[in-house]
Amino acid sequence: MGRVSDAKQRLMDAVLELIWTGSYGSTTIDQICEKAGVKKGSFYYFFDSKSALAIEALETSWASKQVELDAIFSAVVPPLDRIRKYCEFNYKYQQEIKRKYGRALGCPQFALGAEVSTQEVLLQKKIQQVLDKKRKYLESAVRDAHAAGLIDAPDAMAKARMIQAYFEGLLTQVRIDNDVEVLRDAVGGIFALLGVKEGEAAPV
Repeated sequence: MGRVSDAKQRLMDAVLELIWTGSYGSTTIDQICEKAGVKKGSFYYFFDSKSALAIEALETSWASKQVELDAIFSAVVPPLDRIRKYCEFNYKYQQEIKRKYGRALGCPQFALGAEVSTQEVLLQKKIQQVLDKKRKYLESAVRDAHAAGLIDAPDAMAKARMIQAYFEGLLTQVRIDNDVEVLRDAVGGIFALLGVKEGEAAPV
């Protein structure tokens, strides 16, 4: 099983990479174990199924991403700058992913969710939870921007849903087109949705 202390983490890292670079359906437990360097029997020591592994891997991965998002969306950062920083972060991250894997991969939650939402109910619910948590960061920025008089968005939740749909659509196009540059002016599009005055929206 290798080092018991990190075998479980290696399995979680492996499943996320395999389903993001490929697909959930085409990824087998044998492939996950091979990628992680863990024996198949040991897989079942930690997880009952591929779905159970994917659910815990998503939760663990999200916990690590929250640290970065907490910094980006810190209350001490002006609200519109939070959105700029969020777009910059995603643009640079997608560049890193393309360099590492040879192609652009877009949003892992959307890619997986679009594939499994009609088949794996528990996995679908976990993906939905993560996306809801991501949206709340955007919602906080919209709410603070409205309170500061920078935009007119009394319904912050509705605006955040609109922004998330737009941005996740761009990330899906990044994956389909294999082109990170789709995100180049994401902040301009978001600011247009928010009604930010021209000149305040600087491209990434």
